[in-house]
Amino acid sequence: MPETPQSANDSHWQQWRDWAVEQGLEVPRDQAFTAARARVWEGSEFVALTCARHPRSLAGLLESGALRRASSAERMSEQLRAALAEVSDEVQLQRVLRHFRREQMLRIVFRDLAGWAELDETLEDLTALADSCIRESLRLLEPWTRAELGVPQDGHGRPQSLLVLGMGKLGARELNLSSDIDLIFAFPSAGGVVDGPRELSVEQFFARLCQRLVKALNAKTADGFVFRVDTRLRPFGDAGPLAMSFDAMEGYYHSQAREWERYAMTKARVVAGAPEARAELEAMLRPFVFRRYLDFGAIASLRHLKGLIDRELRRKGMADNIKLGPGGIREIEFIGQSFQLIRGGREPELQVRPIQQVLALLGDKGLLEPATVSELTRAYRFLRLTENRLQAWRDEQTHSLPSGAPARARLAHSMGYADWEAFEVDLDAHRACVQRHFDAIFADPEESPPTATSVASLWERLPDRAAAIELLETAGFAEPDSAWRQLLDFRETADRRGLSSRGLARLGLVMPRLLEELAACGAPDLSLGRVLKVLEAVLGRTAYLDLLAEHPDALHQLVRLSAKSPWFGERTARQPLLLDELLDPRRLFEPLHRADLEQELDQLLSGVEADDLEQRMERLRQFAQGNRLRVAAADVTGAIPLMVVSDYLTEIAEVATARSLEIAWHDLVERHGSPPGTDHAAPGFSVIGYGKVGGIELGYNSDLDLVFLYDEATAGTMTDGPRPVASEQFYVRLGQRLIHVMTTPTYSGALYEVDMRLRPDGNKGMIARSLASFADYQAESAWTWEHQALVRARPMAGDAVLAERFGRVRADILQRRRAPDQLRDEVRAMRAKMRTALDKTREGWFDLKQGAGGIADIEFMVQYAVLRWAGDHPDLTRWTDNIRLLETLIRRGLLAETVGAELTAAYKALRAAYHRHALQDAGGLIEATRLGPERASVAAIWQRLMEEASPCPSASPGQPAV
Repeated sequence: MPETPQSANDSHWQQWRDWAVEQGLEVPRDQAFTAARARVWEGSEFVALTCARHPRSLAGLLESGALRRASSAERMSEQLRAALAEVSDEVQLQRVLRHFRREQMLRIVFRDLAGWAELDETLEDLTALADSCIRESLRLLEPWTRAELGVPQDGHGRPQSLLVLGMGKLGARELNLSSDIDLIFAFPSAGGVVDGPRELSVEQFFARLCQRLVKALNAKTADGFVFRVDTRLRPFGDAGPLAMSFDAMEGYYHSQAREWERYAMTKARVVAGAPEARAELEAMLRPFVFRRYLDFGAIASLRHLKGLIDRELRRKGMADNIKLGPGGIREIEFIGQSFQLIRGGREPELQVRPIQQVLALLGDKGLLEPATVSELTRAYRFLRLTENRLQAWRDEQTHSLPSGAPARARLAHSMGYADWEAFEVDLDAHRACVQRHFDAIFADPEESPPTATSVASLWERLPDRAAAIELLETAGFAEPDSAWRQLLDFRETADRRGLSSRGLARLGLVMPRLLEELAACGAPDLSLGRVLKVLEAVLGRTAYLDLLAEHPDALHQLVRLSAKSPWFGERTARQPLLLDELLDPRRLFEPLHRADLEQELDQLLSGVEADDLEQRMERLRQFAQGNRLRVAAADVTGAIPLMVVSDYLTEIAEVATARSLEIAWHDLVERHGSPPGTDHAAPGFSVIGYGKVGGIELGYNSDLDLVFLYDEATAGTMTDGPRPVASEQFYVRLGQRLIHVMTTPTYSGALYEVDMRLRPDGNKGMIARSLASFADYQAESAWTWEHQALVRARPMAGDAVLAERFGRVRADILQRRRAPDQLRDEVRAMRAKMRTALDKTREGWFDLKQGAGGIADIEFMVQYAVLRWAGDHPDLTRWTDNIRLLETLIRRGLLAETVGAELTAAYKALRAAYHRHALQDAGGLIEATRLGPERASVAAIWQRLMEEASPCPSASPGQPAV
């Protein structure tokens, strides 16, 4: 009877035992080892043969205890370096590497099959083994090559060293038991070789070094091999040079690379090379892999790549391939990497390599459901363990399930199952789960062509005018002729733009869906032009057409919101990045409060270098615009009450201003150092918000009225940097720098418009002023209208201690005793002056803000009341917003409850109309017939409080002023 593989393995064990007895070695007899050893010998002919042929390897592992404990990358490198200490030539290098690999593989496979190591330990150990072999080989080979050929230098005479990029599973630290290692070689810059026997270019030097490194790892000698090395992922593949300069690589990747090379680069990791050059290479590759915009074209590219793989597998009859086949490992990786390619540029935390970590992040961000993440992670771990157990048998690179009964039984047992049938049930369930999630994410948006009688057919079929108008009329368009002209004009614009074939294909998917969405939105005539403006803005940028084609929900939200307000279409046409906000309705209709806003901004800025001011400014603008859009979406759909809209908008401005100040502070300190006793947490500088932002009443299009104050304690001192300046000058420059950060247009426009005219002495005053000087000005020189403005002033960013001091100064000024008649006259005069200059009320139209009975009248009455009675009622200085100030005036009996209620109701109604008009981009004018009762009420109260000779004979709780 022929010997079976298992009986042969048993004989190999007996052979090792006999050797051990001869050597006088103790054979482990404990039950745990005996059971583990049996599992290993059943699952790995490689281990059994290795122990029989090289018995000292197992003996050494047992003696040192290495078999029973986890290792580490550092320990592995130290062990290999020690083993290579006496090596002096390539023959010795190859021999030591192979012996080391054999011993480490024996340890890793044994611990894996014995159940002593988790999957993550096995993958990490295999990666550490490859890293160590590459680095330690290069550590010897590079000086040997220099001794032979000379020293490679750049154009400035500086020596250069080789960098090794690990791709695929090596790059992601997920190497399997018998994997190839995919390597790409690079060096910093072109140059020449000096001190050598003959003239060589740097490229020739590094090509020779790479050949030696590949040979040291890849060559099959009497001792076997270390790793099979594949270099075909390099630029131009086999036809390209073995090593390229950074400049040459950058030129290739940004102009000639194919889409699959982006996908491959998501896992790229520099495994060997000088730290500075390594950082430079990674920074150069990052923009190629992770685009700054949302790249939904990645889904189509990966779908196409997966289709090619599937066709090749079907051609070769490899459906049982657990890596590339249906529901296999590659599909899980594609799911994670599709999100990375789409969002990695905007969300740098997604720029990680291990797929399990990627899936967890996608769950944390709400991009995948928790159940999906859990199912995909479990499937990945099951399939990777199966892959390792397949390869453990003979240390061969295979991903195909066995067909023979003995091999199937052996695999099932190694996976902890009683038989193949039980194992296959779970395997099929995992693969079906992966396939289901993959299909859901990568479903092709191609649909059945619209019927000739549907409005969706208009784009593709291009019927005659009469037929088109009939279809549009049936679809609910009130002005079908106008709609048809707009569609024809848009088609003509698209033709003029000369779209690529891919762009035309994506537009062909988007337009029929758009027409269907318009027909269902309830306001197709209004929405059509607004949405076409957005599409016209993105015609030349296929990534956004990809987004709308791949995510019909985004198109639905764009139509829905555009139907309610032109604000959305206008903003999105100017900043197509805002389309990202339409993808997730949960985010879209749930604006963020301060803590979450700060966290989101932290994430947006985390991947930007501190000295990249332009990109940090751009991210700030993306943050503010995206969050304002969320507020507007929640506002017009009724998801949030109107009175909290300004709260949300104000918090966005506060977070953006605070971070702008941090950026300005960092830039200035780098140049000049900081004033004594200050740092970024306590800069001795405070940003005071006035007007709408100070009153927590910011609107969608509001600018920011700001005043900058600094701590006078630093006066007369110098900053502590390389180019010191006087602290007073430092703070003036800090204010100027802050204005620059906030107002200078980037690709996405300005962050906010900033108005500094409320600072002491107005436009003639210093940009930044000490708090003591500000207090003196307010006490001695300020006009009454400046004290009115102070009612709505509050700190919004900067030094917390200085903010408290400002609060005391503000309270002192507002609580000063004032002559009521004189105060009323001055407030009334300022209101008349403002109305004359700013009121746009005309025949048939009313100015919501400046018209008689409008918002400004209420604000002025509240300010008058605060200035008049704050001396007796200090709690009037606690708030800066009109609603809570009115509540305080009522509670203190300074306004009759009915009067206060009328003013509050009128203020809310007028503010609501103002918000709605802002979203309609309609300015602040309404029809003169609207809000008549509210305006009349405000005008009547103004007359009694501000115009009559003695409107306030007393002001006690028992006798309201009005």
